[in-house]
Amino acid sequence: MVKLFSSIRVKNLDLENRIVMAPMCMNSSDEEGHSTDWHYVHYGTRAMGGSGLIIVEATGVENRGRILHRDLGIWDDSHIPGLKKIVEVCHENNRKVAIQLGHAGRKALIPHEEPIGPSSIPFDEKFRAPKEMTKEDIKIVVNAFKEGARRSLEAGFDAVEIHGAHGYLINEFLSPLANIRTDEYGGSLENRARFLVEVIRAVKEVWPEDKALLLRLSAEEFAEGGHHIEDTIRVAEIAKAEGIDIIDVSSGAVVNVPIDVFAGYQVPYAEAIKKAVDIPVIAGGLIGSPEMAEEILKNNRADMVFLGRQLLREPYWPLRAAFELGVDLEYPHQYERGRYRR
Repeated sequence: MVKLFSSIRVKNLDLENRIVMAPMCMNSSDEEGHSTDWHYVHYGTRAMGGSGLIIVEATGVENRGRILHRDLGIWDDSHIPGLKKIVEVCHENNRKVAIQLGHAGRKALIPHEEPIGPSSIPFDEKFRAPKEMTKEDIKIVVNAFKEGARRSLEAGFDAVEIHGAHGYLINEFLSPLANIRTDEYGGSLENRARFLVEVIRAVKEVWPEDKALLLRLSAEEFAEGGHHIEDTIRVAEIAKAEGIDIIDVSSGAVVNVPIDVFAGYQVPYAEAIKKAVDIPVIAGGLIGSPEMAEEILKNNRADMVFLGRQLLREPYWPLRAAFELGVDLEYPHQYERGRYRR
């Protein structure tokens, strides 16, 4: 059996294969965060290409929470119709689609908007120091995640992923490198995880129990005093207890430090979380070859694999992977004459 092309079900998220398109910021919305024709072609192409799950890019729950000013938004009901069209084009190609709800925190680069964060510490010398969030600010942002989840449901998404990685707001609260608060949101790991817990609970107020809820985490911060895998395992345990169904394992970007990247460099973190927490995990990190993806799954190091850059280069990678692994995959009928053949 080729595991990469075996089905997997988590709650009512029923995937035909274990290939996940990673969320990648495309910076292609209009000025107000609405999707454009570009998004329908981009996501529709990857859906037609055969990825089992498409995760739409980090989508700002607030305007000030977008990473860049042309990133998608979900802070207003006017965003729903365009997002719904992304869902429809993926569903028309028999693929499931999730959306990543995010807030950039201190790493936001939005004109005329003041960045916010758990503490007034800039990401680096090129970024503005964020406003330290008051408890009222925290309540406002938690509610923005809740409203984002409500809009995601109205748009028809099959799953929601909470973005808790890459040095953005939730990750900033989690990390002692960005959070030096002395109230109940700072100090111990459990206190630093309080914001995440409140976001999860708020999302679950509107997100149906039978629909999958994902969390993306940076498992390793690559800096002294930051999170390492032992800390991330504890965060994953807390998240699972609060109702997270799948952990999407990434790394880095909390502070500006060099990272030694190579094919599969993040997979050991996913494997460690899977073994310690007993929760489905998605692994990735410059996975390029079908054989590598299959090895990760066959050795039970992860339950799914995510591809990012590879799917930008090659939207139909799943079709090639099936051919190379000896799987007779059904092609879109329009492209049947282009089937890989021996």
